[in-house]
Amino acid sequence: MAAPEAGQPLRIAYSPCPNDTFVFHAWAHGRVAGAPPLDVTFADIDLTNGMAERGEFDVLKVSYAVLPWVLDEYALLPCGGALGRGCGPLVLTRDPGDGNGDGSGGDGNGDGGRARAAGLAGKTVAVPSERSTAYLLFRLWAADLVPGGVGEVVVLPFHEIMPAVRDGKVDAGLVIHEARFTYQRYGLHRLADLGEYWEGTTGLPIPLGAIIARRSLGTARLRELAEAARASVRAAWDDPVASRPYVLEHAQEMDPAVADQHIGLYVNEFTADLGEDGYAAVRGLLTRAAAEGLVPPLGPDALDFP
Repeated sequence: MAAPEAGQPLRIAYSPCPNDTFVFHAWAHGRVAGAPPLDVTFADIDLTNGMAERGEFDVLKVSYAVLPWVLDEYALLPCGGALGRGCGPLVLTRDPGDGNGDGSGGDGNGDGGRARAAGLAGKTVAVPSERSTAYLLFRLWAADLVPGGVGEVVVLPFHEIMPAVRDGKVDAGLVIHEARFTYQRYGLHRLADLGEYWEGTTGLPIPLGAIIARRSLGTARLRELAEAARASVRAAWDDPVASRPYVLEHAQEMDPAVADQHIGLYVNEFTADLGEDGYAAVRGLLTRAAAEGLVPPLGPDALDFP
């Protein structure tokens, strides 16, 4: 796909999740001075990952886990994405004996966490995607703490995972985003918090979603896009009320309070700028995943921004 000419809208794809609509509201609505116009497509991140691998858009929100497959064609923007602390994926079970009876769970580390994790050996686990950061974190956690590994891994749409665990169709489920705030409504229990596991073993934030842009746009335009994304984040922080109708329109049936929690958790200082800790987290995740054979190894300059 040829890069758009100057003045033409950039084709961008990001999710309808509150953090993305909050971040991109100002830019998508012409509230960022000098920023190129956007032609927005909404798609869940498992779909945008595939779009990136096929080179279908100029700018996309993708999982950090997909970067090793797309960085020849796309550059990682140093802002606009989702990293953080205390915001990792959860492994959920139906049986409180597999987790903590109060649903508080643990980090899957330490003696108690190891014992609970070991109970997942040979079990069936539902995941939202095999090309997601959540999946990489899960496989790293399981390689460390589940003797012999888990059994069958089943890919299900995100909204089907918690009902499948509740109904006994799978033994456990890997969930992300707003499920952190809603899983107890399904009577489920937290076996492990993979964010706590990652932070406890690395000291780094959790890299979740990245913003990438086509390298063929050229250095000047890539820098322009990074500045536009950063300005859009700051505009959202300066006037959060302005983005609220856009956020709730695309959040489907999400409770407004949950949407606010979602934004508060996933839009943070790393969204404005990855910084040294952010880049270290991305390199750390993808290096460990490559060592486990889960992703291709990154080149030494693959994450560099022009």
